[in-house]
Amino acid sequence: MASIIKANQLQDFGGNSILTSDGAGNLTTQKTNYPAFEAYTNVDQTVSDGSTTKITFNTEVLDTNNAYDTSTSKFTPQVAGKYLINTSILGEDGASTLVWCETYIYKNGSKYKESRVVFSSNFISTFNNILSGIVDMNGTTDYLEVYANMNSSNGGAITISRGRDVDTKDTYFSAYRIGS
Repeated sequence: MASIIKANQLQDFGGNSILTSDGAGNLTTQKTNYPAFEAYTNVDQTVSDGSTTKITFNTEVLDTNNAYDTSTSKFTPQVAGKYLINTSILGEDGASTLVWCETYIYKNGSKYKESRVVFSSNFISTFNNILSGIVDMNGTTDYLEVYANMNSSNGGAITISRGRDVDTKDTYFSAYRIGS
């Protein structure tokens, strides 16, 4: 004999909705991965050789809670928790003289995570440095930014590229809440 339980809403002990149904089999669950955002740069950015530079991500793909500011390239979630953060930097110098690249995720104005790629004696002209990590955010004042520092053997400027093709978004920054 089968049992059937019918409900249009399940709640926790605090009265918070965990799961709802519209009666037609469509379920709505908690938004556990919110806030979430992704932004990318839609213009190339020139950085000086050997200089740590804030990277600009001026176009949003997604921003569930208005927690990302395109004018400052900062993510300031107003919900406390652990966040998965990701960034990708596409750098080019066109002269095959890149020696190394460092990508940083800053939390509250200080280095939090770092990724370094060293090209040894075989210099290259293009690289893609990807950095991910988990960070605790307090939900009030904590914020995240992305910086990069690159070195060219000839001391020339380096381009942070929007993408190799017009439709690609190779330089991006994203984060989403994974829990409390």
